[in-house]
This record gives sequence, structure tokens and C-alpha cells, in this order.
Amino acid sequence: MILRKKMEINKAYRYCGRDFTIDEMEIIRRITEMELSRNRMSQEVCRQLQWFKPDGKLKEMSCRVAMLQMEKDALISLPPPKNKNNNGKPYPPVTSLSNPLPPIHKPADELKKIHLRLVTTREQSKLWNEYIERYHYLGYKPLPGAQLRYFVECEEGFLACLGFAASAWKVAPRDQWIGWTGQQREKNLHLIVNNARFLILPWVRSGNLASKILSMVSKQISSDWKKRYNYQPVLLETFVQKDRFEGTCYKAANWILLGKTKGRGKLDRDRLQTLPIKYIFVYPLHQQFITILLS
Repeated sequence: MILRKKMEINKAYRYCGRDFTIDEMEIIRRITEMELSRNRMSQEVCRQLQWFKPDGKLKEMSCRVAMLQMEKDALISLPPPKNKNNNGKPYPPVTSLSNPLPPIHKPADELKKIHLRLVTTREQSKLWNEYIERYHYLGYKPLPGAQLRYFVECEEGFLACLGFAASAWKVAPRDQWIGWTGQQREKNLHLIVNNARFLILPWVRSGNLASKILSMVSKQISSDWKKRYNYQPVLLETFVQKDRFEGTCYKAANWILLGKTKGRGKLDRDRLQTLPIKYIFVYPLHQQFITILLS
């Protein structure tokens, strides 16, 4: 790969919501020339560029994604990965652990002791990924940034999977509704959490279950997030694909419909609709969420 050795003076390169100056790109290039693994490289880049999450930890995942895109843009060259996921496949293997369970056909108010179980172990993580890959229409892909994943269970059995992760960088209806500036958004975007996956398992038929789960998680996620990341989000968001769903469960759980996406990804510079149109829903977790997001 031929690297771009000459860069325009004063030009900034933007990846994962962060601008990288020419000097910073040179620091990253020098780090990639060290005999380090990709993991160690991302850690060193975060340290030298002072790239931290709100809880003070290194922003490693965003850094890895940024460096992969830099390599794609021929700005740096990375060493081959030492470890491959599932023999090079970007998705988890399907095993008997995720085979269908006995049907559960009861209204939500008849199910006993519905509860959320936070994914905390490697085994739980693999199983959650496998269920999403096997039964969610979007399949599995790693969730971006800070994240929490849940299993939903009751005495009758296993009901659902939920995944929350970093919010979308720019969403015009959301950003206009909040009324923040670009600087305020960049400072406080971590206080918005995206409900990236919600899966009611196909053998479960239970009226009002989805809205009940959303209500439960809205009461629990702030404290769970605080325990893991040392700060509390103030707003939830989600995107519901318009040609597949109406977002009925979100409406029933009192989420606010803000509008629709335009069907353009963040790299769609030609303004062509390339992605499905999605409804945008949000749910406040704090009474003063607007004031906090505008601070």
C-alpha cells in the first residue's frame, strides 16, 4: 500500500467524531511503525493523544475503528491482526446453545418475575451475540463504544435480548429537538445511549411484553451505566426501520417520536438515499435532560 506521505498543511482528518491534526497523524504513523500489536497500538495512540472516555479510561474501541479507516484511506499502514474472530468470520458461530426453547404464550402480566440480567461474563457475551446473529433480522455486529447488554428472563424461561451502545454522531431531528450547538453535542453526546438491538425471541408470544421490557430497562439502565462507566446517561434513543415496523412498543412505553432519518449514511457525500428510512424515538431518563445536554 502506498501511503500518503505529503499532507496538506493545517488539514484535519475526522474519524469517530474526532479531528486529527497533521501532527497527530504523524504521531499515529510513528506508533504504527513500532513492533506492537494492534491492541497495544490503539492504547498508545490514546495515551499520546489524550483520547479518553468520560470515565477516564482510554477510548480504545473508537481508536481502533478510526485507525482501520485511516488505513483504508491510505494514511497509515497497520500490521496484520494476530487474532482472528471465529476463523476470520465477522459473526459468531451458531451452536445448540441458541436452539429454540419451549414456547411461551402468555400475556406479560401473567409471566412471573420478569427481570433483566446484565451480560457480565465472556460466556454470557458469546451467547448474547449468538442469539442476535441467529434471530435478529440485522444479525450480529460489535456494538460501538460504551455499551450494556441484557438478557430478559422470567420463571417460565428466556424471553429477550437488549443491547445499548454509543449514540449516533449526528441526527438532524434529534439535534434540532435538543437545540444544541456542535460544540455542546461533541461535549455531551456520551450522555445519550442508543438502544441498538431489541430482540423478543421467536418462540415467545406475549402481549405487551416489549413495552413492559422497555419500561423496566428505562428504570434500571442509569444505575447500571453508572456502575460500569461512572456517569449516568440522560436520554435514550433508537431507530426503527420504517418498512418493517411501526415502533408500536416504543410508543406504548412513552418514547417520543421525533421524525425520520433521510436514508443517508454518515459517509454519503453525494446525498443519495442508500439506507432504509428509520423512525427516530427518544426517551428522557432525567427531568433536566435538556439543561444537562446544553451545559
